[in-house]
Amino acid sequence: MNKDWVQTTKDMSAALKQLRGGAPAVMQGFSAIAQAALKANALDTKTKELIALAIAVATRCDGCIAFHAEAAVKQGASREEVLETMGMAIYMGAGPSVMYAAQALEAFDQFQDSKTSA
Repeated sequence: MNKDWVQTTKDMSAALKQLRGGAPAVMQGFSAIAQAALKANALDTKTKELIALAIAVATRCDGCIAFHAEAAVKQGASREEVLETMGMAIYMGAGPSVMYAAQALEAFDQFQDSKTSA
């Protein structure tokens, strides 16, 4: 295991709580953007989470990978869908995205395993 992605979300959640308390108006605005962006319309929420996971890989954001891998599991994404999504992230982000795609797959697997263990 490269990283403990489940723990990453726990650690980041504590830090984000502090940010929400210190900048509530900004974080409420961000939350409103997230809710609007994730609302199912022409694309379902699962597809949008897979897109977010690909963007997280391409932009090399560990926290984003953790939260969107977890959300992909919650939305019912399959490992095959994540692998295909990682193919697009690699295509768009080149070599560095290969390294982050491996981490995103690991994160997805950990959240999938923790879901089936619970």
